[in-house]
Amino acid sequence: MKQDTSGFVVRPARAGDVSALVILEKEVFTGDRLSGRSFRELIKSKSAMVLVAGDSENGAIIGSCVILFRKGTSIARLYSVAVALEARGKGVARALVVAAEEAARKRGDLFMRLEVRADNQAAIGLYKGLGYREFGCHGDYYEDHADALRFEKSLLSAPPRVQRRVPYYSQTTGFTCGPAALMMTMAALGWKERLSREVEFQLWREATSIYLISAPGGCDPVGMAVTAARRGYTAEVYASHPGPYFVEARKGAERRDVMEEAQRIFARQARDLGVVIQPVPLDLERLIAVLDRGGVAIVLISTQRMYGKRMPHWIVVYEHDSDYIFAHDPWVGREHLEAPAQKAGIAIPLPEFERMSIWGRSRLKAAIIVENQAAT
Repeated sequence: MKQDTSGFVVRPARAGDVSALVILEKEVFTGDRLSGRSFRELIKSKSAMVLVAGDSENGAIIGSCVILFRKGTSIARLYSVAVALEARGKGVARALVVAAEEAARKRGDLFMRLEVRADNQAAIGLYKGLGYREFGCHGDYYEDHADALRFEKSLLSAPPRVQRRVPYYSQTTGFTCGPAALMMTMAALGWKERLSREVEFQLWREATSIYLISAPGGCDPVGMAVTAARRGYTAEVYASHPGPYFVEARKGAERRDVMEEAQRIFARQARDLGVVIQPVPLDLERLIAVLDRGGVAIVLISTQRMYGKRMPHWIVVYEHDSDYIFAHDPWVGREHLEAPAQKAGIAIPLPEFERMSIWGRSRLKAAIIVENQAAT
């Protein structure tokens, strides 16, 4: 991709551009700067793209932008746009954003999202002029505590419309995706407790089937359903296989025995609380019916398709339209420059959702349906 414009050329960045990119970062930004190491990793990464605007006469880099992609979703993120002071007013920023949109569209992405400082009126005007709509705000977002406005643009002519608004919470550890998902699910159903790390850990302690092994572990579906039922919600488990769950990921007979016994206890508690365990996977038709009547689903996915790692992971599914499932993913990969804004309200194409909601060698499909009792 090489785009010729008046006085400059937009092209993908190369390894030899890193020094100039770092100089541009220092000139344009007072904080939240990318380092040379970060630029080198981004240029090589398959989940990112760095574009530069080079002066047509001398090749000097006068602008740059960074786009982040995530496999398994339809959303790209415009992470940053930088234009040298002497090149401003020449259409450089606009050309970079348009080129970023073109790159995202070619990869199959349907939306572009970004964050911009609430006091950066020039950038806000640019994005609005290009068709971006404001849909949220993050307080105390930047290093200097400035707020960030969230903008989104459909790369199609008719964007999916999401009617339901669900509070977002990002997990604070590598093993608490289940509790984070459970908090968001209950919040979607009217739960009034503040979403916090203390509550996240309390729910984890109640729902996990792994204690004091070699490292903390995650939560199985029955444990989370029991935890939701204790708080007055109707919970139903769908699983393609009978338990115990996730023992294949643990080595050692003693470790597996601990998990199996904990899950047997959860199964007995589920019976006592009236939690139904359906020995079948949750098909798309039934999931959509649950969403339409106001329920929420916590769905198991494999991180292989989204993150390239074979780990079980829980996400919150809360809305749909004819083409997409809308979900909150509690995992924020800050080492990949992700932000919560990128993981809230992700639009997953229906075929991709069905492919990613399978985990492990056993091809486990699992989900917990949570509803208010009055809804059932």
